[in-house]
Amino acid sequence: MAGKQPLKPATAALLDEMLGGSVRALARLITMVEQESPETPAILHKIYPLLKAHRVGITGPPGAGKSTIVDKLTSLARQDNLQVGVICSDPSSPFSGGAILGDRIRMQQHFADEGVFIRSMATRGSLGGLPSSAGNVARLLDAFGKELLLIETVGVGQIELDIMENVDTVIVVLVPEAGDAIQAMKAGLMEIADIFVINKSDRPGADMVQVEIENMLTLFAKESGWQVPVVATEAVNNIGVKALYDQVWLHRTRLTNNGQMEERRRKQRRKEFMRIVEKSIGDDLLRMVNADEDLAGYMAGIEEGKIEPYDAASRIADKISWQVSHERKPRAKPKG
Repeated sequence: MAGKQPLKPATAALLDEMLGGSVRALARLITMVEQESPETPAILHKIYPLLKAHRVGITGPPGAGKSTIVDKLTSLARQDNLQVGVICSDPSSPFSGGAILGDRIRMQQHFADEGVFIRSMATRGSLGGLPSSAGNVARLLDAFGKELLLIETVGVGQIELDIMENVDTVIVVLVPEAGDAIQAMKAGLMEIADIFVINKSDRPGADMVQVEIENMLTLFAKESGWQVPVVATEAVNNIGVKALYDQVWLHRTRLTNNGQMEERRRKQRRKEFMRIVEKSIGDDLLRMVNADEDLAGYMAGIEEGKIEPYDAASRIADKISWQVSHERKPRAKPKG
């Protein structure tokens, strides 16, 4: 397993500049982390003790008004003199691989605000609703001094549950037209939501959707004892957003007071650790297969259909275990 690369002097200087308040340095470090620079583990190691922001995830179907809600929540946080970091997940361009919607355009009123940093990130094929590097980008914003982090997913579906592994409070945004979609989504979202929002609540059917969600919530009791609220908003008209903002901080207070905040983050760290280990072991294994003639032969046999995958995996595991055990045996001392 490859260890982390030490920080190059230029990167160390960049990190010092970021911690000193340089937005330019922050942007450059975010790019490095997004591109999974070999120095990423060392960068994260340096900032790990500085993390303390409250992280809020906003998820929901496309067109539900998530970006508008993020925009309004940012305004309220700035009225409280809080430093805000925003991560907006956008679909990837099939040509450049970059984000194609550009949430910074949708949040123009905050573009010149030094207390707000907005980053649009492309999903780059990630199926979990968030780019794989979103959590690490959030850590950089946290270390930079942002006190509230708003992380918006690209959309929502049965597999888009990554948001719960990266935030403290999950907001699920729905619209009145989502009646049939609720049934399809409840298996995952009813369990991860800390706050439900019925946006565009001036439209017909909003009351019915709210009642349906409240009825469903009786089946999903939170371990923290938190009663999941359902907040009606018209975000574009700034109606109901203050109530939502208050619920965010009420949820933070509840989690902190009953110890659930630390428990939630402990589970997140455990899952992140397992993902890192699995990826690292997988990468090392692939390198071993490519470098070893026998292991490469097993791979070729699988591709050609001559070897059953489970059988090949067992043979590869046995050979690697044998190699590792023999490498660890101390060499015999020469006689004389």
